[in-house]
Amino acid sequence: MISGDDLYSVMCAMVPLYSAMLVAYASVKWWKMFTPEQCSGVNRFVAVFAVPVLSFHFIAHNNPYQMDAKFILADTLSKAFVLALLSAWCFLLGGRLEWLITLFSVSTLPNTLVMGIPLLKAMYGEFTQTLMVQLVVLQCIIWYTLLLFLFEYRAAKTLIQTQFPGQTAAAITRFEIDNDVISLDGRDPLCTDSEIDDNGRIRVRIRRSTSSAAPSSSMGITPRASNLSNAEIFSINTPHEFGFGLRPVSPRLSGYASSDAYSLQPTPRASNFNEFDIAAAVSPPPPTGRVFRQASPSVKMVWESPAEAHGFSGDVYEKDLSFRDCAKIEVREGDAATNQEMPRALVMLKLILTMVGRKLSRNPNTYSSVLGLLWSLISFKWNIGMPSVVKYSIKIISDAGLGMAMFSLGLFMALQPRIIACGAKMAAISMAIRFITGPMVMSAASVAVGLRGTRLHAAMVQAALPQGIVPFVFAREYGLHPDILSTGVIFGMLVSLPVTLLYYILLGL
Repeated sequence: MISGDDLYSVMCAMVPLYSAMLVAYASVKWWKMFTPEQCSGVNRFVAVFAVPVLSFHFIAHNNPYQMDAKFILADTLSKAFVLALLSAWCFLLGGRLEWLITLFSVSTLPNTLVMGIPLLKAMYGEFTQTLMVQLVVLQCIIWYTLLLFLFEYRAAKTLIQTQFPGQTAAAITRFEIDNDVISLDGRDPLCTDSEIDDNGRIRVRIRRSTSSAAPSSSMGITPRASNLSNAEIFSINTPHEFGFGLRPVSPRLSGYASSDAYSLQPTPRASNFNEFDIAAAVSPPPPTGRVFRQASPSVKMVWESPAEAHGFSGDVYEKDLSFRDCAKIEVREGDAATNQEMPRALVMLKLILTMVGRKLSRNPNTYSSVLGLLWSLISFKWNIGMPSVVKYSIKIISDAGLGMAMFSLGLFMALQPRIIACGAKMAAISMAIRFITGPMVMSAASVAVGLRGTRLHAAMVQAALPQGIVPFVFAREYGLHPDILSTGVIFGMLVSLPVTLLYYILLGL
């Protein structure tokens, strides 16, 4: 039975977090203390330092040799079951990949780091912190990587369907991606150059439209500043299509800004598939081959003989691609009847893994999670303590992590014109999936693997936490239902406390 003291302990843990969020909200909404530029600076600190260091702190102090196998298995089984069910619906019953990704994010990826650790610790004791940290490790290293893979797969399919409709794509044998192309999410306009040999095999080069390199070469690329903001999970820069009324305030100063969660620049960009083709000079192809360039969406092809190519004759077409509004792209009737084919699975896999690797390499949470796990393996294996100067340097930043994360979320909420961005009906559906379906699936998986008692209760409450913020960052970057995920983050934070308290009380009866 839950006593009044138990409820008071939970409130003591959660009210300070919500207080930080409320102060930030009031500072922007009512007191006008922060401008959007200043909010962006606060969120840069949270994204690049506070949250990654907080993750490292928790993971590094967790003993990986005493992990709860049943708890981890239950969490993995629940996520795998949902993913398998959605995959069957998508690939066998004609469902859409876009909804597979969104529903998987909403139903299985809660905000475990910021909300789960303090809440579960107050409800069920110190041992739950270890359980939550174990789930954080799995989320950062496995599930967020898998989610990123799905987003890149969708972006690659969109690129291929628009640039190589019908059976053309089946002839693609190789993708070459310039070094300054970080992702296919379309945040930066992309160009494709295609070369075809005498055997009909196509080689595709993907590059940024601003790249100064020759179209048929990947050399000479100007390196781009490291983009760390893939993990900018509390950035308040707002997308243009939400209608938030924010004007662009400054040019992008570094590669950090290329994946801001909410860019102050007018993004997501409207899809520019219908822009005019841009003429460009062509580098000579190999003497034995012929080259064509094709533009989206009407697949304009210009064939060149080797002699013409050496003389730089003929028209060449390039096309800027932007996938910010891919979710809204409608296939024309003529295209719908075309039997769309895709490149071989190995070619697609290499393309997607390349993009995923580049995104992860610029994500500070990736490094913090992996380094934290490596240190914990070494530390608890050989009983090696962290040097005091390093330990306290990390601690002073990580101590600010939870409060700054909630403060940053409050800044984001204050800059939104409305809390429910996707409409009342869709918000109700997403909340039902988040707070009812998620815990039900988790409870079934937990019972199936033999979890009982307090650990079962902790598993169910953990599944009822508010929407994770990293999935929203990905949704925003790839232009896939960001309004639904934004509502899940903001509205979910407001209703999660009473919902989790209700679960806590009912499970304690």
